[in-house]
Amino acid sequence: MTCFICIACGTQFSESSERPRACPVCEDDRQFVPQSGQDWTDMAAINRTHSVIWIEEAKGVHSLQISPDFAIGQRAFLIEGPDGNMLWDCVSLVDETSAARIAAMGGLAAIVISHPHFYSSMVEWSNACGGVPIHLHADDREWAQRFGPALHPWKGETLQLGQATVIRCAGHFAGSSVLHCPWLEDGRGALFVGDTMQVTLDRQHVSFMRSYPNLIPLNTKTVRGISEAVRPYRFEAIYGAFAGRTIKEAGSRVVERSVERYIKAIDG
Repeated sequence: MTCFICIACGTQFSESSERPRACPVCEDDRQFVPQSGQDWTDMAAINRTHSVIWIEEAKGVHSLQISPDFAIGQRAFLIEGPDGNMLWDCVSLVDETSAARIAAMGGLAAIVISHPHFYSSMVEWSNACGGVPIHLHADDREWAQRFGPALHPWKGETLQLGQATVIRCAGHFAGSSVLHCPWLEDGRGALFVGDTMQVTLDRQHVSFMRSYPNLIPLNTKTVRGISEAVRPYRFEAIYGAFAGRTIKEAGSRVVERSVERYIKAIDG
C-alpha cells in the first residue's frame, strides 16, 4: 500500500494499492492539471532525488523548502515560540534529517495550515513528529486527501494557540487563514500568509486572487474582508509562501496600502 503524491500540486493521498484516478485539488479552478496529464509519485521516490533545505529567515523563524523545486514549490516555516514550536504549512517531502532537527529543537506543539494547496504531506509530518495536532479550517476540510486522528478542523474566525492567533480571512479558499505571531521581530510581530495574501515580487505589496495560476481575481467585498480580518493585529514582517517573498518592515501598513491599490485597479 502506498500513499501516492500528486506531482503537480504535491498533495499526499491515503494509502492505496492503486494510483488515484484524479486529483481533486488540481481539477479545481484554483489549480490546474498539467498539459501532460496527472502523474503520481511517493515519499520514497521524492527522497531519492530531493532534499529539504532549511534557511534561518529571522530569529525564531526557519523556512523549509524542497530542493530542487517540487510541485507548487512553496516553503513551510518552523516557528519557535513561547508555547512550543509550530510548523506553518507543509511541504511534500518528510525527510529524516528534518524530523531529527525538529526533535532536537524540542519537537512540535502543532501544525497549522493556511489552505488546501499546502496540505501536501501534513499527516506524514504529524506522524514524524509524534502525532501532533494539525489545525486546518473546517470550511476547507473537504479538500483533505489523507486523513488521520491528528486532523483538528476548527470553526469560526480565529483560533488561539497560546500567544499565536490563526485568523480566517477567506478569499483564496473559504477557510484561507493567516498566522499572527506577536513575539517575533523583537516583539513587533509577524504575519505568515501562505497564499491568502501573495507577497509580490517587489516585496513592497501583497495581492489577492481566487486563482493565481489561472488569473481569477477576487472582488472588492472579499478583499476588504481580508483587510478587516487582520486589521486588529500589528505586525512588522510578512512571510509569504515562496522563497524571497518576505516583507521585513511596516507589514500592517503594507497590507492597508495594498488593499487600496488592488481595489482601485479592480473598480477602475
